[in-house]
Amino acid sequence: MSITRRHFLRAAGVALALPQLDAFAGPRRAEPRRRMVCLCAPLGFHPAYFLPEKAGKDYAITPYLEVLKEFRNDFTIISGLAHTGMSPGFAHQAGQSFLTGAPGAGRPGFRNSISIDQVAAEQIGDQTRFRSLVLSGEGGGLSWTRTGAQVPADNLPSKVFARLFLADSPDETKDRARQLSDGRSVLDDVSAQAKALQKGLGHDDHDKLEEYFTSVRELEKRLAKDELWFRKPKPKVDAAPPKDITNGADLLGRTRLLLDLSVLALQTDSTRLITIQLGGSTFAPPIAGVTLGHHDLSHHGKDPVKLDQLKIVEIETMKLLRDFLSKLQGIPEDGATVLSRTTVFLGSNLGDGSSHSIKNLPVFLAGGGFKHGQHLAFDPQSPPPLCNFYVSLLQRIGVQTDKFSTATGTLTGLEMA
Repeated sequence: MSITRRHFLRAAGVALALPQLDAFAGPRRAEPRRRMVCLCAPLGFHPAYFLPEKAGKDYAITPYLEVLKEFRNDFTIISGLAHTGMSPGFAHQAGQSFLTGAPGAGRPGFRNSISIDQVAAEQIGDQTRFRSLVLSGEGGGLSWTRTGAQVPADNLPSKVFARLFLADSPDETKDRARQLSDGRSVLDDVSAQAKALQKGLGHDDHDKLEEYFTSVRELEKRLAKDELWFRKPKPKVDAAPPKDITNGADLLGRTRLLLDLSVLALQTDSTRLITIQLGGSTFAPPIAGVTLGHHDLSHHGKDPVKLDQLKIVEIETMKLLRDFLSKLQGIPEDGATVLSRTTVFLGSNLGDGSSHSIKNLPVFLAGGGFKHGQHLAFDPQSPPPLCNFYVSLLQRIGVQTDKFSTATGTLTGLEMA
């Protein structure tokens, strides 16, 4: 039976002004789904073709942004940011800290920390079948656990598609059911053993054991969620399974498959958190007018021939981003679009691939419900931490935090619409 203020007044028999209790309210309006996609170009972008010279809204559009001019009011360019505590001599290794901000990548004894997508997964990951998707055009991915372990990346779109949308075979169903059962049995065993240790422990050991119990309870909740999703049919999509591209030099083709797969994953609400490590092959990509490897082109040394070819490769990459944004914008959702509720971030661990600079990192931000249409420019000589930007992203997708890695707050000037 629903509870009303009238029921309370009758029962009390007196005229009192009652507080507005949650039980009095009708059904609450569902919160909009908030999503985040983070992409890293490990070889960077040529700054002169990417970053505008003028700050504000009336900046002159650059060659790379010209490709995205139809979305000008839906994206923000940010310059002058850097990760705190990175060493110039370890520019490529800084990719390990791209989404974590952990200082010292590449130095002896370096230990990574949790990436922003996995922080978000801890809070909102259970709302979808998959807590997050970690994708890569080649090699490892961008995501790291709270203990600093790298989350394995998927680089075969066909396998990811099958996991997302294809029904499991009878044998696969049996195996998954057994894994869930085994997981619960293990948790039961370790819980019983831990409880048996409680008696006679000192204060410090008792606190450590309580932390352990907290971890076990979190695993139990996650296992219960996994069991619920296991019993729920996978979504159907009107798309054929992708055919994997084995040619490692085909950067564009492999990236296109990952982006198209991401659109389907977001549209079906299979996950709300995706990271994608783009490729950076040493071989010449199959693009008209390009005869040198992407890595060689990014380390151009101002050679005009290499710069011309690099421009071709990077413009084609921006076209893929444009198509991705267009597809997300074309999917309606409760009077809005999937793009307006999806934070799309493209950046790099390199400010300039040719000089191996780790300053003035390129940041492209689209969608997500931010106030867009501007170039936010900061002083690269005294840069705010890139992690300030990450705190803003986390807050936008509903993660309750004002801290992350080396952040000192949110990013000044980046506002929600």
